[in-house]
Amino acid sequence: MGLNEFKEAIGLLFRMPLLWIAGLAGGAFAVIIWLTTFSSGAFFASRLIVIFSLVLLFLTTGMLAAIRKNDGSLRAQFDGGLQYYFRVLLPQIVIGFILMLVMFLCSIIFALIGLGSDIGLIMSLTFGFMLPTLMLTFFFDTAAVFEDSRVFDSIKRSMLVVSEHMLETLGFFIISALYCMGVIFGLMIIWEAVLFDKLKPLMDFTEEQKQAFTPEQLIAMIGPDGIWITAVVLFIGVLVILPVLVSYKACFYRKISGDAQAGPMTTGEYDSKGRWYKY
Repeated sequence: MGLNEFKEAIGLLFRMPLLWIAGLAGGAFAVIIWLTTFSSGAFFASRLIVIFSLVLLFLTTGMLAAIRKNDGSLRAQFDGGLQYYFRVLLPQIVIGFILMLVMFLCSIIFALIGLGSDIGLIMSLTFGFMLPTLMLTFFFDTAAVFEDSRVFDSIKRSMLVVSEHMLETLGFFIISALYCMGVIFGLMIIWEAVLFDKLKPLMDFTEEQKQAFTPEQLIAMIGPDGIWITAVVLFIGVLVILPVLVSYKACFYRKISGDAQAGPMTTGEYDSKGRWYKY
């Protein structure tokens, strides 16, 4: 079910502490975006999300390369990020484009047959396509790094490996989800405990008041101190979740793929003495 690989991933992070850099950077980015949303508005925050996503992709790619080489040094992560960055970025763009295209085509088809107003049906069918697609292509980045695959080869390799190990992959997603929910639930308890005095009035709200309660009212209730406390909780959450999931993803893929290093296909034949001659 992937428990051994999860333990291996935790062990890697303790054995190679520099692998936590991606988590530190991701946590810092989350804090900056959170604070920018309140100081400069969603417009600037959305721009920062794009920039930070590209930087974070470089760091996680370098992390995968370091795990492949069993070398957690800064140099190994930096070189790996440079070497495999576009091999990871381009498949991500392709997958995103395909998903958006399918959503667009579904909306047009439903509009033509008179179901354009049925948002529930559109969303259910769209997610019915998106979820299997994301699941099958989830390991495209690990395939690109661990097997030096090109853009479409990494996507095909991910789909092949997942389809051949469907039960194990489901176990991987279940363990990842349980871990994330455990961390988030624990941090939520800490957040509520620290801000208990500010959140205490919510206990006296009626059901109608709770339903009408907005995020803006919550922000006003917790105040500036609550915003900074939330930023700290966000930082810890990303720090604890991101490196573990990336490391777990690498260890799990290495297990189910047999750590096969895919190279260019060669053609040839054996002679009568069993020697291989490449054409």
